[in-house]
Amino acid sequence: MKSGAAERSSARTAPSAVCVPRLQDPVALVPRYSLTESRVAIAGHPIHAMLVAFPVALGCGTFGADLLFLWTGDLFWPRAAVWAAGGAFVFGILAGIAGTMELLLVPGIRMRAASWTHFIIAMTLLSALGLNWGFRLHIGTAAAVLPFGILMSGLVVAMTAFTGWHGGKLVFEYQLGSSTHSRAP
Repeated sequence: MKSGAAERSSARTAPSAVCVPRLQDPVALVPRYSLTESRVAIAGHPIHAMLVAFPVALGCGTFGADLLFLWTGDLFWPRAAVWAAGGAFVFGILAGIAGTMELLLVPGIRMRAASWTHFIIAMTLLSALGLNWGFRLHIGTAAAVLPFGILMSGLVVAMTAFTGWHGGKLVFEYQLGSSTHSRAP
């Protein structure tokens, strides 16, 4: 009769060398997956990346103007906010057109789910920018600031941060829309 310790040791077996296959992304196996260089560019500089800074800055500027109006009561700030909101929307449309062209024309960008996520979030942001500007045009400059104008501007800033984080992730982690070869000066 076996003792308890001997019985437990015989129940254990030596681990066998199991070869676990490395998992591969099936989309990454598609031949055109690595084609991520920008096609909508001027001298190798992606137009979407050049234009996107304007709606970001103007959207944040709208929120800043609303806060300054709340603080000072000066009617200059609601007028500045209307212009900033309009500029953010117009440049957002232009950046959106360039970004959509990149998404549809470049196979390596189109194949990644993260690109589509960025696209959907950016279009939602563009809708918020248009709503912010349209609301200010319809209601009037000073009357539009409190409470809905400043809330919409704050929402735009938060959405801009979220959209920008996703866009930065596409560029810095996946190298999308960047140049794959260097040019001599």
